[in-house]
Amino acid sequence: MWLDRFSAHSTPSATPPPQGRSYSPAPRRPYLGPGPGPLPPRPGLNPRSSSLSLPSPASSTTSLQAASRVPNGAGRRRQGNNVPPANVPDPLRVLETILGGPPRKGISEKDDGSKDVPPEKPAELAEDIDFEGLSLADFVEAEENKTQQTLPIHTYSARSVEEFNKEKDKFEDLHRSILACDEVLKSVEMYLTNFQSDLGAVSAEIETLQSRSTTLNTKLENRKVVEKLLGPAVEDVSISPAVVRKISEGPIDDGFIRALADLEKWSKTINTKAKEQINVKALEDAKPMLEDLTNKAVERIRDYIVAQIKAIRSPSINAQIIQQQAFLKYKDLYSFLAKHQLQLAQEISQAYVYTMRWYYLNHFTRYQKALEKIKLHAIDKHDLLGQDDGTKRGPLLGNSRAPLTSHDAFSLGRRMDLLKNPSHAALTAYVAEEEKTPHYLEVPFRAFNLALVDNTSFEYTFLTGFFSPVQNYHAISRTFASIFEPTLALGQSLTKQLVDPTTDALGILLCVRLNQHFAFELQRRKVPAVEGYINATNMLLWPRFQLIIDQHCESLRRLASSLPNRPSATASILNSSSSSQSTAPHPLTQKFANFLQSILSLSSEAGDDEPVSNSLGRLRSDFEAYLTRLSKGIGEQRKRERFLCNNYSLVFTILTDTDGRLADEMKKHFESLRDAFDN
Repeated sequence: MWLDRFSAHSTPSATPPPQGRSYSPAPRRPYLGPGPGPLPPRPGLNPRSSSLSLPSPASSTTSLQAASRVPNGAGRRRQGNNVPPANVPDPLRVLETILGGPPRKGISEKDDGSKDVPPEKPAELAEDIDFEGLSLADFVEAEENKTQQTLPIHTYSARSVEEFNKEKDKFEDLHRSILACDEVLKSVEMYLTNFQSDLGAVSAEIETLQSRSTTLNTKLENRKVVEKLLGPAVEDVSISPAVVRKISEGPIDDGFIRALADLEKWSKTINTKAKEQINVKALEDAKPMLEDLTNKAVERIRDYIVAQIKAIRSPSINAQIIQQQAFLKYKDLYSFLAKHQLQLAQEISQAYVYTMRWYYLNHFTRYQKALEKIKLHAIDKHDLLGQDDGTKRGPLLGNSRAPLTSHDAFSLGRRMDLLKNPSHAALTAYVAEEEKTPHYLEVPFRAFNLALVDNTSFEYTFLTGFFSPVQNYHAISRTFASIFEPTLALGQSLTKQLVDPTTDALGILLCVRLNQHFAFELQRRKVPAVEGYINATNMLLWPRFQLIIDQHCESLRRLASSLPNRPSATASILNSSSSSQSTAPHPLTQKFANFLQSILSLSSEAGDDEPVSNSLGRLRSDFEAYLTRLSKGIGEQRKRERFLCNNYSLVFTILTDTDGRLADEMKKHFESLRDAFDN
C-alpha cells in the first residue's frame, strides 16, 4: 500500500514493496476513524519499507506521482468506498503543495463545474525512496539542506518550504488518517482470515456430519433388515410396558380388560413356544415376569370382586346396579380368576351366593310383611252358593274383620283386568303399607310373584353371563337354587296363607292363570330354574280350587235336601185356589249363572288336563238337582216346566258371550235343557 511508505517508523530497504495483494471477498466498509487504542499487529506481515528519494523538489514531485501509480490495492480501495472526512484535505494536493509542484484541481470542481484534466505523466519515476528512519518532516528538511548544500537553490524551493510549513497541520492530519485506515484494513484482514479459518472448520464439520450420516443410514438399513427378521419373534416373547403398568397400577376399567387380554395372549404364546423350543434364553427370562404379572392381576381382581360383594350388603343398595355396572361389564375378570386360581374363584362364588341369599330373603321378607297389611275381602263359607245371602261379611284385616263392605264372590267384574294388562306394575312396599282400599287375594299374590319372577329372571341371566365360562348349566342351576331357596319358600308360604282360609274360587282360579302367565314369561326369558316353584304353586292352587267347588256342590246338596220331595197340602190348596203361580227364575240361578260364566271366562284357553271341566260338571249336576227338586214344589206340570225353562234360559243367556271349548259345551247343554222344557 503506497500510503504506508509515508509512515514515520519505516526503515530503509532496497527491496521493492509487494506488487500485489489478494483482494478480500468481504464487502468494503466506509471510512472508519482511528480507534481508541492500537490494534494488534497482523501475523505474517513484513514491515513496510520505502526507498523514496528527493534529489530535488521537482524530482520529489515526480517520484511521488510515480509512486502513486504503483499497482497496489490500497489506492483503488481509497478511491472506492473509503471517502475521507469532509474536514480533511485531499492528500495529493497537500503533497503537491508541500513539495513545490503546481496545485492540482480536484477530481470534480463543483464551484465552476469545469471538467477534470488528467495529470501529465512525470518524466521520471522513482522506484524506491529511502527515508533513512526519519519522519516525513525531518526527511524533507534534511533533503532541503542537502539540496541547498549540493545544488543551486531552485526557484521553487523557498516556496515549497513555505507551503510545507503552512500545510504541516493538514499533512499531519493526513498522516493520522492514513494510519487509521491502515489499522482498519488490518482488522478487516484479520476478520477475513478468521472467517476463512471458520469456513474451513465448518467445511470439516460438514464432511464429518456427512460421513456420520452415511454411517447411520447404513446402520438403519441393517437394523431394518434385522427387525424384519427378528421383529415378529421379539413381539411374541415381549409385552408392552403400558400393559404391565395398567395391570399393576391402573384402575379396573375397559383398559384393564384389554390389558388382561394381552396378558392372556402373551401367556399362550410363551407356553406354546416353550413346548416347541427347548432352552431358549428369551423364554426363560420372560417366564418369571409372566408369573409375577399374572399373580398381580389375580390379586387385584380378587380385591375388586370382594369389594363389590361387600357393597351389596350396604343398606338401601340396589344389587342389580352393582351386578350390571361392576360384574357383568367386567365379566372377563372372573374368567381370568377361575383360569389361574380356581379354588379362589370358587370361594368368591360361594361368598357371592351367601350374600345374594341374604339380600333377596331380606328384601322379600319385608315386601311380604308389607303385602300382609293390605285389606282383603273376606270370602268364606258364608259366600257359598247354597248359603243364605242375609249375612254379609266385611274385609278381613289380619285376624280381625273390617266393617261391612259389599263385594260379589260370584262375578269377575274388573278383576279380569289383571290378566288383560300383564304389564301392569306390581305394588311397591310403600304403597302396600299405605293402601286403605280392600282387594281380592289375587292382588298380593300377583304383586309378590311378579316381583319374584323379575328378580329371578335377572339373577339367572346374571349367573349365566358371569359364571357361564366356568360353570355349566347344572352348576348354575345349583347356584341359583342356593340363592333363591329360602325366598321361593317364602313365596309358597304367602300363597298358602292367601288361599287356605278363603272360599273365593274365582280368586284362586285367577291366581292359577297368573301363575301360568308367569310360567310363559319365564319360558320366554329362558329361565328354567324357576319351573319347580311354578309347579309347586300350582300344586297349592288347584287342590284348593277343587275343594272350594266341592264346598259349593255340598252347599247345593244341603239346600236341595232341605226342600220337600212333594208339595204340601197347604201348598196344594193355595195352588188350586190361585190361578197364577210365579215361574220367574230363582235368585240362586242368577248367582250360579254368574259364577259359571266367570269360571268359563277364566278357562277359555283351558286344556284337557285341567280339573276345571270335572269340577264344573259336578257343580252343574248339583244345581240341576236343586232346580228339579225346587220345581216339585209347584203342583201344576205346565208351570213347573215353565219354571225350569226360565231358569235354564237365564243361564244360557248369561253364558252367550262366553268363548272357549268348555263354554260351548255348557251353552249347548243348557240350550238343550231350555228347549226340552219349552212347550
